[in-house]
Amino acid sequence: MAALTDEMLRAVKGELDAQAVYREVKRSGDFAGFARRFMHSDDGRVARNAFWVLTKATDQELSQLQGMLGELIDLALKTGHSAVRRLSLNIIERLKMEEDDLRTDFLDFCLEHMADADELPGIQSISMKLAYRMCKFYPELMDEFKATLESMEPDFFKPAVNCVRNRILNGKLK
Repeated sequence: MAALTDEMLRAVKGELDAQAVYREVKRSGDFAGFARRFMHSDDGRVARNAFWVLTKATDQELSQLQGMLGELIDLALKTGHSAVRRLSLNIIERLKMEEDDLRTDFLDFCLEHMADADELPGIQSISMKLAYRMCKFYPELMDEFKATLESMEPDFFKPAVNCVRNRILNGKLK
């Protein structure tokens, strides 16, 4: 992985480039090292492309990032770069989340962003999925969460967000 540089990640322009970097990370076998090295880059393009590359990984490969769950959550909460936020939330959603991992600041963030009609649909949808996963640990939270979903006016949200909302309300999201 020593061959990967900020410049290489900055140069990623499309799917073929992202796949090439993914293959290099896969060859090294060090997904956690790659994430640690590039996810906090001050260059938003480098961080975004690093997360984009990580979305290419299998769930087994991403399991190397499990120990970084708290750090990934912190980044999603704090970044001002919407693409980094969306992609980091996507990675978080693919990791295991146990009851002990529940963070009220992260749950509040997800609840706020899923219901914000001005938020990007990708962030709304993934925030909704993550809030659902966290609320599943506590029946009283799940009741409140479902009431929030039911109160969301579908006309104010994009189809992707309404699809996730409906899948949760109809018990079709695992």
